[in-house]
Amino acid sequence: MYPIRLLMFACSLFGVGAAHAEWRYDKQAIMGTEVHLQFWHEDTAQATQITRAVMDEFRRIDGALSPYKEDSELSEVNRTAGKSAVKVSDELARIVDKSLFYSRQTDGAFDITYATVGSLYNFREKKQADKKTTDSLLEAVGYQHIELDRDAGTLRFADHRTKIDLGGIAKGYAVDRAVDILKKYGVTNANVSAGGDARLIGDKRGKPWLVGIRHPRDKSKNAAVIPLENTALSTSGDYERFFIDDDDHRVHHIFNPATGKPTDSAIQHNGPSSDAQNEDAQKLISVSVIGPQGFDTDPLSTSVFVLGKSKGLALIERMDGFEAIVIDANRRMFFSSGLGNR
Repeated sequence: MYPIRLLMFACSLFGVGAAHAEWRYDKQAIMGTEVHLQFWHEDTAQATQITRAVMDEFRRIDGALSPYKEDSELSEVNRTAGKSAVKVSDELARIVDKSLFYSRQTDGAFDITYATVGSLYNFREKKQADKKTTDSLLEAVGYQHIELDRDAGTLRFADHRTKIDLGGIAKGYAVDRAVDILKKYGVTNANVSAGGDARLIGDKRGKPWLVGIRHPRDKSKNAAVIPLENTALSTSGDYERFFIDDDDHRVHHIFNPATGKPTDSAIQHNGPSSDAQNEDAQKLISVSVIGPQGFDTDPLSTSVFVLGKSKGLALIERMDGFEAIVIDANRRMFFSSGLGNR
């Protein structure tokens, strides 16, 4: 029996046409960030096909939803929806509809019309809208200006100055679409991420995925490492796109729609003074939300960041199936009740 068993073992490793299962990796610059893909697959040729399909989908979504591409559907909407109703794709209508849902859930803390003022900022060139311009445009900021007709498939802005940006939801949506593709190909273990948004299929072949939450003030370190599987995680932080202004404030890309300015996350002092601690206790510098899909965790992480610690965590407590980890401006970490406040 020994020779037969040995032969069977050899065939399982080196048999003609046998597939070699292994982890497949890819990384590409898409949607203004790095898209990372890791999945387990036994066939090299099909793994290449899967990788291409996933990355092509990210590029397709970027081409449709980028506010920086003149020929994107989103750019066309921003040019014309303030004048008359615009016919939109089912995809864009669905994303706007989900955005409006979270605007209502958060009393406007999540609001894609922040772009009315936010589009005037250039973080690479350290440019921001001045107070006069911000004040003049503030009344055009507000999700109530968005008139979406799902039945007719049209979108209109009640104020001709209103613009929208899907930066707080599009990457979460994209990682979900990537997961749909991976599952269609039968992939059962995968990790796909785009910037601060990640989605996991299964576990890491018998072990949980260890997902790091970046330290908001030291990119070489993690503030926390969480074991996860079959879930989504989105992180919003004031360190992703920012510059320091002349008053030593961090000007970042997460806007408070109520003010038309970046959410105040604290002055850039080396350590908070005792006078600043109470004020900074509500200001956040990093928010991570865990939940079933990126289409929800992405807007929720932005929402919690804008709402601040108390209101933000209260929002998560009201939402079934979601947990959050927040870091305040005093660099203290807090957890929603399902994770334990430790």
